[in-house]
Amino acid sequence: MQTTLPGCYNSPLPAPRKSPMPLAILTLIALVVIPFLFWRGTWFGRPLTDPEIDQYLNDDARPRRIQHALAQISQRLERLDPAVERWYPRIAALARHPVTELRVTAAWLMGQDTRSPLFHQALPVMLADADPIVRRNAALSLARFADPAGRSELVAMLRPYALRAPRGGVLRYRLKAGEVVNPGTLLARLELARLETGDQQPFEIRSPLPGTFERQIAPEGARVSQDQEILSLTPSQDHVWEALRALYLVGAPEDLAAVERFTRPPADWDEKVGRQARLTAERLNTPSSRR
Repeated sequence: MQTTLPGCYNSPLPAPRKSPMPLAILTLIALVVIPFLFWRGTWFGRPLTDPEIDQYLNDDARPRRIQHALAQISQRLERLDPAVERWYPRIAALARHPVTELRVTAAWLMGQDTRSPLFHQALPVMLADADPIVRRNAALSLARFADPAGRSELVAMLRPYALRAPRGGVLRYRLKAGEVVNPGTLLARLELARLETGDQQPFEIRSPLPGTFERQIAPEGARVSQDQEILSLTPSQDHVWEALRALYLVGAPEDLAAVERFTRPPADWDEKVGRQARLTAERLNTPSSRR
């Protein structure tokens, strides 16, 4: 007698098939393991062995591995682990790495060991970096060495930043004055001239720093040339606070006016900025700060 399923028009049961269980299990494993492997490869908190740090720190083909190694070295520096000195030459060499994020991290990390003459020698080179976020990290780290070589960059962190056009073209803004920006935020596009090979895609201008879109320097639709100032960004409160702390250590009386602007910070800023500005201004007013 044939067995039938209800609601299936009395059609016979299909012939038995091989169990799909192995495929289901493999699918489940993939759903669990692949995200885990991705997380494991991108989470910088995963401890690395010394051989892994050696390998990761020199893997120029995969910058995230270098970043992971730097994060691990930073944690060991916080624990005052003297074994990390073996990697100092490589860290100092990253001052010239083509990937901006690695130069930023290296500049910050070198400020964590102010006993290292190698780091102290490498940091001033980074004050001439093309990227302002690298210059700022280098200046902050030099301040931890009590070195005022980056003082002008620290003062610049308290002032609006004028962004220049990376090339010529017709300017089209994407944001309005007063909008908050982060590194990588699209600020504007440059429409480029038509070439014989066809239309070129507009060139994107992204923010190199956090802050607020202060104002347009070049108007919407203007034809601008390379290196022309096009817009300004006011600094973020975090950058202001870090600069004020650094100027407490290496500032000079001529920096006082820039510092005093923040003794009364914007209403939506943390009061710690105002407190630090007052402390730094008091320090700059003392006779010992006069050179």
